[in-house]
Amino acid sequence: MAFADPSSGTNTGSLPANPCNHRPGKVILVGAGPGDPDLLTVRAVRLISDADVVVYDRLIHPGVLALANPSAEKIYMGKPQGHHARQEEIHVLLVEKARQGKTVVRLKGGDPFLFGRGGEEVEYLAEHGIPFEVVPGVSSCLSAPLSAGIAVTHRESSSSVVIVTGHSADGHEDRVDWEAVARIGTSVFLMGVHNVETIAHKLIAAGRSPATPAAMIQMAYCDGERVVTGTLESIAAEVRRANIEPPATLVVGEVVRLRERLKQLVVLHAMQKEVEV
Repeated sequence: MAFADPSSGTNTGSLPANPCNHRPGKVILVGAGPGDPDLLTVRAVRLISDADVVVYDRLIHPGVLALANPSAEKIYMGKPQGHHARQEEIHVLLVEKARQGKTVVRLKGGDPFLFGRGGEEVEYLAEHGIPFEVVPGVSSCLSAPLSAGIAVTHRESSSSVVIVTGHSADGHEDRVDWEAVARIGTSVFLMGVHNVETIAHKLIAAGRSPATPAAMIQMAYCDGERVVTGTLESIAAEVRRANIEPPATLVVGEVVRLRERLKQLVVLHAMQKEVEV
C-alpha cells in the first residue's frame, strides 16, 4: 500500500513546514516478521538494503539490521514493555527525516498494521504531507503457532480464529468482548505473557471450558524458542514454571492438540523405518 500527497506543505502539530521546495523523501513501514531474517518478504529485503535511514523497534533481529546499507543511518526507537511515551517522538522523527529528502524504512516486528501502531504512524505522516508505503510482514499470530506445529484452523477442530492483544486483559481500557472470543474456535493472544492468568480466567468466566488446550510459544523461529502446553486451567502455572518471557504467543483451542499428534506421528514413522531396516 502506497500513498503520496502532492501538497507536502501541510503543517500539523509542532513541526515546522517543509523548509525546502523539493519533494520530501518517503517513509516505508516494513513488517520484519517474527524475527528470523529468512522470513522477511523479498520486497522488505530490497527496501531495507536501499534505505537512507532505518528506524527500528526493540525486537528487530540483528540479522535483519545487517541487511541495511553500511552507510545508512540506523536509529533505535524501541519502547520498554508497557511504556508508550516514545510514540510521539517516533512520529516527529519520521517526518523530520523524510523532509530531509531521505528514504526512511520504519522497521516493525511482525506486521505493521497488527498491534504495531502502524495505523497511527501513517495517519501522522498523511497529516504532514509525507508520502508513505506499507509493506506487510509475517505476523507471529500465525507464524508462532506454525513453528510449534499448531495449525490455527483445522477441518476437524476449528474453522475460525480470533487475534487479540493480551495487553487489554490487565483491565486498562479492556475493549475485548470476552464472550464473543470464547465462542471462536481458536484464540491467539499477542503480548499476553504477563496477563496469561487473567486471560485464562476471563475466557473461563465467558464460557470457555477450563479443559480447553492451550500453548504458549516463546521466541518463535529464534534460538530461544520454547513451547509450553496445558489447559486454560493450568497454562498460567505452566508458563510461570517454565519462566516464559516475552515475546511469546498464546494459542487457545482444540487445534493445540495437533502439536502432540504430529509428534506422535513423527515418532511412529521413525520406529517404522527402524523396523524396516
